[in-house]
Amino acid sequence: MKTPLLNPQSFPVPVLSVILVLVLACVCLIPLSAQAQQTHEGFSEKKTEKVGLNYLLYLPPGYENNKSERWPLVVFLHGAGERGNDLNLVKVHGPPKLVEAGESFPFILVSPQCPEDDWWPWQPVMELIEHIKKKQRVDPDRVYLTGLSMGGYGTWHFATRYPDKFAAVAPICGGGTPYLCKRMPHLPVWAFHGAKDQTVPLEESSRMIEALKKAGSTTAKLTVYPEATHDSWTEAYNTKELYDWLLSQRRK
Repeated sequence: MKTPLLNPQSFPVPVLSVILVLVLACVCLIPLSAQAQQTHEGFSEKKTEKVGLNYLLYLPPGYENNKSERWPLVVFLHGAGERGNDLNLVKVHGPPKLVEAGESFPFILVSPQCPEDDWWPWQPVMELIEHIKKKQRVDPDRVYLTGLSMGGYGTWHFATRYPDKFAAVAPICGGGTPYLCKRMPHLPVWAFHGAKDQTVPLEESSRMIEALKKAGSTTAKLTVYPEATHDSWTEAYNTKELYDWLLSQRRK
C-alpha cells in the first residue's frame, strides 16, 4: 500500500493549524479578487437599504488610484421593457450595454431598475443619486441624467422638477410637460429622437425644446435621426460627442 504524499497523522497539531490557516487564506483570496475585478472593470450590482432601488454601478478605470479625486456621475434611466427584478435587463440598451461589451468610460455610471409596472416619476431616483454621492467620490457639480423612451420621459421629469441638481441632461425619444420648462432655461439639454418614431412621436421632444428656447435657453438642442424609428438611442449612445458634451458641462 502506497504512503500518502501528505499524511495528516505525521504532522504535530501546531503544524496542522498553520497549514489550515494558509489553505483558508488562499481560498478567501479568490472571491475577493474576482469581486474587485467585477467592480472596477465591469458592474457591481447593488440595492440601497433606504431607497430600495436595484441598480448597476460602474466605476471608471483609475477610480481606486487617487482617493482624493472626484468623478463625474452619469445616471441612466432605461425604457419600459427593462422593468422588473432582473438587472441583466438593464444591460440591454444604452451605456450599460456598452460597458457590458467592454467599453470604458471616464465617469461613474449608475443604472437603476424601475420595478415592474411602475414608472420613473414614481421612483426615488433623486434619493438614489444622493445615496451614490455619499457612498462614492462624486463631483457634485458634474452630475448628468440621461434615459431612453420611458427613461427619456423620466429624464425630462426629474430635470424640470430638480433643475439645479444636474449639470446637463440628455433625454432620448422622451417627452414631458412644456409648461415646466420655464424652471430650467439655465440647464443644458441635448435631446435625441427618430423622425419615424411611431411609439413616441417626434413632437414630444420638439415641443420640449421649443418651450426651453421660449423660456430663454440658449443651449437646448435636438438631434433628429431622419431614418430612425423608436430606436434612436443606439446611434445616440454610440456618439462620442454626446459624452464629450456631457462631461464638458458643469452645474451653474
